[in-house]
Amino acid sequence: MKNLITSVLILALAFGTYGCRDFDVLPNNPNRPAAVPPSLILRGIESDLNEEPWSLEHRQNQFWCCNYNYYGTNEYWVKADLNFLTLKNVLKMEETANASVKATPYGALGKYFKAVYYARMTQKVGDLPLTDALKGLDDKDPSYNTQKEIYVQILKWLDESNAELKTLIANNDISLEGDFLYGNDLSKWRKAVNTFTLRILIGLSKKDNDADLNIKAKFAAIVNNPTEYPIMTSNDDNMNYVYNGTTQLYPTNPGNKGFDKGRYNMADTYVNGLTTLNDPRVFVTCNPAKAKLTSGLLGTDFAAYVGAPSGQSLDDMSSQAGLGNFSYSNQKRYYGTLSGPEPSVLLAYWEMCFNIAEGINRGWASGNADTYYQNGIKASLSFYGITDGASISVTNQDEVVIATVTASVTNYLAQPSVAYAGNNATGLNQILTQKYLAFFQNSGQEAYFNYRRTGVPAFHAGPGTGNTGVIPKRWLYPSDESFYNEANLKAALTRQFTTGVDDVNNDLWINK
Repeated sequence: MKNLITSVLILALAFGTYGCRDFDVLPNNPNRPAAVPPSLILRGIESDLNEEPWSLEHRQNQFWCCNYNYYGTNEYWVKADLNFLTLKNVLKMEETANASVKATPYGALGKYFKAVYYARMTQKVGDLPLTDALKGLDDKDPSYNTQKEIYVQILKWLDESNAELKTLIANNDISLEGDFLYGNDLSKWRKAVNTFTLRILIGLSKKDNDADLNIKAKFAAIVNNPTEYPIMTSNDDNMNYVYNGTTQLYPTNPGNKGFDKGRYNMADTYVNGLTTLNDPRVFVTCNPAKAKLTSGLLGTDFAAYVGAPSGQSLDDMSSQAGLGNFSYSNQKRYYGTLSGPEPSVLLAYWEMCFNIAEGINRGWASGNADTYYQNGIKASLSFYGITDGASISVTNQDEVVIATVTASVTNYLAQPSVAYAGNNATGLNQILTQKYLAFFQNSGQEAYFNYRRTGVPAFHAGPGTGNTGVIPKRWLYPSDESFYNEANLKAALTRQFTTGVDDVNNDLWINK
């Protein structure tokens, strides 16, 4: 009993003591950081940029297909996943950096990240909260900005980011930390900012006469003034997400080959795009169809490579795949290691070349579109190790080398189907086709966005793609918006679409 009374008195004193103290002045836990450094937040923001290869996004780009419904389908999206949580982290990074001596590099990159994530979101749904967004309880029901207003702000952020990076570089600022995409190299970041700006401007091609956006003049300024607007000059400037094989595993690897092998095959839109042009990339990225080899074709025959139409019903695709009628991804290449054969490229030199070639073709800037077009093709081929005289090992689905091809980039470029036809509609189609092929398993959903904007290449549609056999034109807003911000959402829908309905078949402002 004495021990019990003593224990009660000790607890009473303890509670009494703490009951009289101000919790605001309690000491911080010495084992926990009082604040998160901006360098740590930056790592998370950069990680969120990556849209992995061999993902649902790339099935919707019609690069490959799922033929077994337990693992997925080839249907298109309904609801959008938006990036407001990541944008909150961008704001937190800027806020944290502003309290330190390392403010400016994070601020310059913060503007770039805001531009990237808002571009990614608005291309999916259209109008979005921007001016009133990310204010927490200060504005629980943010109004929507128009898609045009969002793009005006995106271009402003990018221009400011370029200018701020210019000043930082001139001042030899080396205070950036935590950047695993470019190793804290601000010069490469500045090239990326302006290269991404070209992507944004090309994506607005249907609005090239809008005086507020001033697309043509901005495009020409970047292309013709590399001192003020440095851009990528080779694949060495690519923004790469590297899989290290330990903490970041390549999405297809030896650990999941047993589950995936046979469940996914290549898509016709991509494979036919290659074989029609006698493109050596098909030998690197694909295995020849087993049935074609059995029929007597060789692994060096382009006719041996066959993709499935993405719109085909899943039952038919599964049956045809089981008969060996479709090509699979290069099993030896893409399932060979935990780190994968290549990085995930978020922003590429070859895309920039095709974007500049497209702009010149459209009359936006002076220059030689053919040179940029050829440089884009060469850069994409080089990514796969394809150069003049390079030896390409052709493997079958069992990962056995069955042939060797000696590459000739010179001969490939000289083909009438590949040689640039000039600044006309045929030349534009060539640029867009090569850009699509170069996007393979890279750059998120840019392949789809370019198809939606231009119709090149023609995508397959049918029961397998869902939506009554029609490729959707946009995503739906997340369900949470109709619960928490219904009035502003309805206003945005009424403003954007004649029906006022949130429909995947509605055209966005950028595509009207």
